[in-house]
Amino acid sequence: MNIFDRIFALHRELKHSRQPVSRVMLEKRLECSTATIKRIIQQMRDYLNAPIEYDRDANGYYYATQNEYGPVYELPGLWFNAAEVQAILTLKTLLARLEPGLLSEQLEPLTELLDSSGLIQPDQVGQRLRILAATARPSGEHFHTVASAVVERHRLDIEYAARSTGETTQRQISPQRLTHYRDNWFVDAWCHRSEGLRTFSLDKVIQAQPLEDAAIDVEEADLDKTLGSSYGIFSGEPNAVAEIVVSAKQARWVADEQWHPEQQSEWLDDGRYLLKVPYSQPWELLGDVLRLGAGAEVVAPTELRDLVQTTLSQAVAQYN
Repeated sequence: MNIFDRIFALHRELKHSRQPVSRVMLEKRLECSTATIKRIIQQMRDYLNAPIEYDRDANGYYYATQNEYGPVYELPGLWFNAAEVQAILTLKTLLARLEPGLLSEQLEPLTELLDSSGLIQPDQVGQRLRILAATARPSGEHFHTVASAVVERHRLDIEYAARSTGETTQRQISPQRLTHYRDNWFVDAWCHRSEGLRTFSLDKVIQAQPLEDAAIDVEEADLDKTLGSSYGIFSGEPNAVAEIVVSAKQARWVADEQWHPEQQSEWLDDGRYLLKVPYSQPWELLGDVLRLGAGAEVVAPTELRDLVQTTLSQAVAQYN
């Protein structure tokens, strides 16, 4: 039990007791020493304005306002237990490491309140939490504009530079949800120009202008069917299932990975691992297969197997 749990436990004991609570009882209930009890009481007095008094005759502690003429003291403001406080601080650190500045303005008042309590050492979270983002791209300067449109349900007029074609287009979209995938941010949206669901990378949104028109809503089931059922971030329903045989050595890692929510797998008699992954576009799946090197072999479908073979041949040719 740490200090937050003990403060909450002490508050509970004093609040619900009609008589002063003895020091011995508090030590037992809070699982701590006399010195710790005194220190917690003093911190509650100093930082939380807790009216804790000591009754010498009863040899116990009580809330001074706990009588028939006054209200029972309550912990001020929002009160979090230890796990919740650590979760808040970890979230702040996580965002700071992955996306510097993202939601920092919104989280700052809450973390300042926790900092000013004097009961925590938030720097310890940053020192003890190491986050390494792989191939992460900036979320873009229009993250807050897009996020607000998602929550407030209004349309956006965006200028978008497609990474796949290199073309820049003007589009009106009804944003549906934000997606954080492989350390990068995307927005799933109904594109009024294309008249269909599309996924846009936030770092390629050059301009974003809020519109007064309400966003059309797409059912979550339809979003998942069109954008979430195929392998990776690419849109489109699955049109093939990749069968990948992974070596016994590489399977120690791959068997614990989820490549797709509807993947199927089985262990082969020789210790290898068969992974079946539905997909729509092959490119991202191709990258995951290639990262395993000689530890993976695509056995079906033929089109994907040929694509892997061609890609490897072209790569080898560059070194000849």
